[in-house]
Amino acid sequence: MEDVLLNRFLEYLAVEKGLSRNTVQSYERDLRRYMAFMKKKEADAVAQADVVSFLSRLSDAGLATPSVARCLAAIRGLHKFLLIDGLAGADPTVNLETPRGWKRLPKTLSSDDVEALLRQPDHATSIGLRDKAMLELLYASGLRVSELVGLRLRDLNLERGFLIVLGKGSKERAVPIGEAAAASLEAYLNRARHELLGGRESEYLFISSHRRVITRQMFWERIKFYALKAGISSSVSPHTLRHSFATHLLDNGADLRAVQAMLGHADISTTQIYTHVSRERLRKIHEKYHPRG
Repeated sequence: MEDVLLNRFLEYLAVEKGLSRNTVQSYERDLRRYMAFMKKKEADAVAQADVVSFLSRLSDAGLATPSVARCLAAIRGLHKFLLIDGLAGADPTVNLETPRGWKRLPKTLSSDDVEALLRQPDHATSIGLRDKAMLELLYASGLRVSELVGLRLRDLNLERGFLIVLGKGSKERAVPIGEAAAASLEAYLNRARHELLGGRESEYLFISSHRRVITRQMFWERIKFYALKAGISSSVSPHTLRHSFATHLLDNGADLRAVQAMLGHADISTTQIYTHVSRERLRKIHEKYHPRG
């Protein structure tokens, strides 16, 4: 798309629509970004899929949904103007949904980053054994952090390889934990938990260095510490491992209903966002590696 078309539209906004200078400048910033993305594509050659791809790119870059919606408004205005003035034969934004209800895709870690994170705790210390068990369990089960720190000894069945979780709405669910998490939990229980308790008793599974149940804030700090040690540049939280758990399961062919049950989602539409993550990854791979991507 040519600069002359944009300049005519901006002049129309200022002169005929009477928009303020700041508003026109805002339109110009959004539209120059849009035109750069289109790479000099003719106005008539722009398809709805191109506009959607541009908006998805903005969302991927972390732009808030209201800002993406504002950008779409500017794009709508431009294409409507071009159509009415006979400068284009079609408007690719017709019937395009405004992204007011878009959900930002959850951030996940790659399998390599997860492995790097899990290698960080020091197995020679009680704290390290506890943290290793918590990280392994979080990734193996997809628990919410509140569910993780609230686990009691009676909730865990190592012999059968599952635990009972009390989730939102006081609903119980059984979640498998896998061999790696079970091994880390066994090491923690046999070699570290008693030392952390210092002779005291507790019904809770995970104990802090102060001989009390570990809090969400404490574990959040521990996971950030290990992410830094692992050289992971993106922000990592306990929920990142929950997101990674679900995404990696679906990437490897898990049934959506099974993942819903393990996550404790009441509505499957909440779980379906992880299928969008997988599709978005496929789109990026195609874009990067396909000759005409």
